Amino acid sequence: MRLIPAVDLQKGRAVRLYEGDPEKETVYFEDPVEAARHWEEAGAGYLHLVDLDAALGKGNNREAIRRIAAAIRIPFEVGGGVRSLEAAQELLALGADRVVVGTVAVRAPEVLKEMLAAFGPERVAVSVDARGLEVVVSGWQEATPLSAPELARRLWREGVRTLIYTDVRRDGTLKGMDPGPLKAMRAAWPGYLIAGGGVGSEEDLRLMEALGLDAAIVGRALYEGRVRL
Repeated sequence: MRLIPAVDLQKGRAVRLYEGDPEKETVYFEDPVEAARHWEEAGAGYLHLVDLDAALGKGNNREAIRRIAAAIRIPFEVGGGVRSLEAAQELLALGADRVVVGTVAVRAPEVLKEMLAAFGPERVAVSVDARGLEVVVSGWQEATPLSAPELARRLWREGVRTLIYTDVRRDGTLKGMDPGPLKAMRAAWPGYLIAGGGVGSEEDLRLMEALGLDAAIVGRALYEGRVRL
């Protein structure tokens, strides 16, 4: 199972949020390029970047992403506010290996279809963000009537092949992973499955590996030394 460090960008800094609340941030690096280099030097083979400002409609961190792309050799994906074909094109042109969409998959599936046709499923991942198994969108601010496994099955039929599941109740909390939703998502998703949200120790990683997940996105646990690359 691959371990993917998360670099979350807010106001040009590398931060982690508690349960996705932009008012509850911990700044780990004033310059996100330093964060990206740190994880590359520590042995990471892939990075997960999230533009929190873009996700919340409060601007973007495109310049920071451009600088990260110029500073590291390892591939990275970018999510957060990718809600148009043009936004996806811009991020891929900046050097992203793939883009990660969330709200679009629920609110504008026709845009997701355009992205898959334009870039191929290997360059477009979908993030299913949920409170347990209740899907949320728009930077985790809006609830939907969808269940995460139901959405996953629909996305597979639509041609998506890489899925990221995040339990937003636990993200940034170090509370540990809830095995129930992970089992449900693995059963619903036959493709490449990544999960994050709440990793607090190596026990969580062993759990995810035992459940057959392909990769884990880890943020605060890495930054605070609870998990080592």
